[in-house]
Amino acid sequence: MFDNLREDAAASQFYEEEEAATLQSASSPRSFFAPSGSRRVLGMTGVQRFILSVMFFFAVCLIGGMALLVLGKIGF
Repeated sequence: MFDNLREDAAASQFYEEEEAATLQSASSPRSFFAPSGSRRVLGMTGVQRFILSVMFFFAVCLIGGMALLVLGKIGF
């Protein structure tokens, strides 16, 4: 069953396609951030970043409150 495993892997077309995709992406690098003249950071507008930061704030507060309850630092 595993006798020809290395030969099958060497003859696989998957690796050739993967290498071609890697070479193509390396030849045309795209910036992770928006262009320098744009007001967008990570592709988001200011309102989207604000909503994301508020959601992150509430998640941190909720997890912190639950940790305080579990550790017995506060109680009812």
